[in-house]
Amino acid sequence: MSEPNTKTSELQSLYRQRFDSHTAYRNAVWQTLIRSYFQRLVPANAAILDLGCGYGEFINNVQAGRKYGMDLNPESPAHLAAEVQFFAQDCSQPWPLAEGTLDVVFTSNFFEHLPDKPTLRRTLQEAHRCLRPGGLLIALGPNIRRTPPGAYWDFWDHTLCLTDRSLAEGMSTVGFEIRTKLDSFLPYTMSGTSQPPQWMIRLYLALPILWRFFGHQFLIVGRKASA
Repeated sequence: MSEPNTKTSELQSLYRQRFDSHTAYRNAVWQTLIRSYFQRLVPANAAILDLGCGYGEFINNVQAGRKYGMDLNPESPAHLAAEVQFFAQDCSQPWPLAEGTLDVVFTSNFFEHLPDKPTLRRTLQEAHRCLRPGGLLIALGPNIRRTPPGAYWDFWDHTLCLTDRSLAEGMSTVGFEIRTKLDSFLPYTMSGTSQPPQWMIRLYLALPILWRFFGHQFLIVGRKASA
């Protein structure tokens, strides 16, 4: 079997094992996260790409003018809304979009799955190229400096260690101005057995003091400098 087919087969297996039994709950959580926090960063008429879109919990629920998703999992399109244009490709290869096409690139819990920092750098360069001046890259992911000891490695496909500081520095090197850098934002994972009700998630987002105690994921927002 070829290497690309092996990778996609492994992705399918991991997604099914990790997410299939929690799909409805994860979708509800993302609806809450978007309404309570992320929608304010995405204009209603924006062109937005969800990088590592998975089953589409973010891109299906966010309000935007044009929607794109990118992932290597061949099962992703079956979960995406009809208005989402899907790109099945390696994110470090040239994206099939013209320079300045996008207003927002969003990614959640994706960069840690990339094999190395050169791959991440090429991905950041593509995001920067495809964003219009003033466009935003919004990146959410586990902060290895904040996660419980050893927990970062509890997922088979975690390969790249990142903190809020390292990712912000990497984004800066390709031309992003860092507008937001939170080392502690959301709890570590939504793929476990704990499923707090939506009112608790809304309360958590409304009380940033709680983020310092329970937040194990960073949030970085970078802006492409205006011309």
